[in-house]
Amino acid sequence: MTLNPPLHSDRVQAGGIGVEDDFWGQRALFLRSDHGYDAGAGANALSNPRTTELTVTRAGLAQRLRARFPDFELVPDLGSRIGTLQWYRGVATCVGLCAVTLFMAPGLENPIYGYVPPALQGQEWEAARVQAITPLADGAKTGYNMAPTGLVAPLTDTPERPVIDLTTKISSGGTLLGALKRSGVGDTDATSAVSLIGNAIPLTDLQAGTPFDLRLGRRTDKSQPRPLEQLAFRARFDLRVEVQRGADGTLALRQIPIAVDSTPLRIRGKVGSSLYRSARAAGAPAKAVESFIRAMATRIPMSRVGADDEFEIIVAQDRAETGEVRFGNVLYGGIRKGSEKIELASWTYQGRTEWFDMAGKGEMRGSLSRPVNGHITSSYGMRMHPLLGRRRMHKGIDFGARSGTPIHAVSDGVIIYAGRNGGYGNFVKIRHSGNLASGYGHMSRIAVRNGARVRRGDIIGYVGSTGVSTGPHLHYELYRNGVAVNPNSVSFMSQSRLSGGDLSSFRSNVTRLRAVPVYKAEESEAPAE
Repeated sequence: MTLNPPLHSDRVQAGGIGVEDDFWGQRALFLRSDHGYDAGAGANALSNPRTTELTVTRAGLAQRLRARFPDFELVPDLGSRIGTLQWYRGVATCVGLCAVTLFMAPGLENPIYGYVPPALQGQEWEAARVQAITPLADGAKTGYNMAPTGLVAPLTDTPERPVIDLTTKISSGGTLLGALKRSGVGDTDATSAVSLIGNAIPLTDLQAGTPFDLRLGRRTDKSQPRPLEQLAFRARFDLRVEVQRGADGTLALRQIPIAVDSTPLRIRGKVGSSLYRSARAAGAPAKAVESFIRAMATRIPMSRVGADDEFEIIVAQDRAETGEVRFGNVLYGGIRKGSEKIELASWTYQGRTEWFDMAGKGEMRGSLSRPVNGHITSSYGMRMHPLLGRRRMHKGIDFGARSGTPIHAVSDGVIIYAGRNGGYGNFVKIRHSGNLASGYGHMSRIAVRNGARVRRGDIIGYVGSTGVSTGPHLHYELYRNGVAVNPNSVSFMSQSRLSGGDLSSFRSNVTRLRAVPVYKAEESEAPAE
């Protein structure tokens, strides 16, 4: 096949094979692939036998210039090929463009003028100042008042409301008298009201935050405070107090008793997947459930409680006729596992409230590890005596502490000696259960007397340096059957036990609690805290 392509880089294409006349009239055979790339003529180009339509394109001026000057760049990169002719031409181009820009600029010395409005004066300035957000230090009146306009007419006298109802509270560390005066009550009315309330209840019982409802009446002179017409507040859960002004103009006190039902709240149900959630769903308060779980955990591992086991909680409750409910401590708790039932009830014995089971056994309590807050300066055993200068048996433990540090009883017991005891100085000895006794020497002051009963943790004296002593410390001894032993070898565990009349009273109380009807909570309902 013979092609006569046009001159001046005309391209003729047929079946993927073409002939091109370049700018110099030279011909080149090329192959256009299916992806649009050109390749030199060869076996691959000639192997395509397909014949397609002829397409003739003519190169434009830009293509001709690009072909004539292939290395020419209008905007060369000044960061590369530094020092070459092309780089200098780029610098010249840049300088020329900057010069043209400066030539076309209006001038740096000619400012652009704008319009500045005149400053506000007179009423316009007053109206703008009270509506602007400006610091008070700059003379602002923001939020004080609005500047008057022509529609505002001054009043000869401002009207007053006939009465004002408000609520006040006693601030932390404040008094009722101060709260009334702060609310606008005059000195005479405030003093009279506080005196009347003090005759009904102790003013020290009024806690901070207690709300007081006040009503202030109309005054005859605006220079005088408003008269107190009524004051009312909840003095106690079962008492409301009101102070009212009578027809004769004097204040009078009125006490309004509020009936309270103190029937305990009894909850019963199955443990299910969670004892806490089941008890809450049954109507028990959150704090009561937590106290119940802690008490039961002392007698039975919670891991042994199954989903089919039953629980029972009885909580102290006061319900006022006005609708308020106040919850107290947990009085009774129990878990039934088949035929086995663990029951505990709260009872006060010898001044301590704790949990007892139905046999009258109280909680197991461990003793204090140390009778005083101090560090060990000398342990039990043979040692060199600091004053005698010879080896001698040290029958106790010395605790170094500052003079006056409190000394505590390590366990419950009875004081069998409290006084001066030779080299021990001021000395206290306590008899405990299990043929055990403890001694405390070198006290600066004794805080108990012979025959007194003490509980674990009670203060029995204070650290000192009386007797044979080199400085303030406590000498602590422990005796078993009257013989001194190493205090670290004995661990005190105490447990209260009810017997006789105490046990009978305890069981009667449990019987009374069991007679309380079971509370039936509606679905997803629980008493408020």
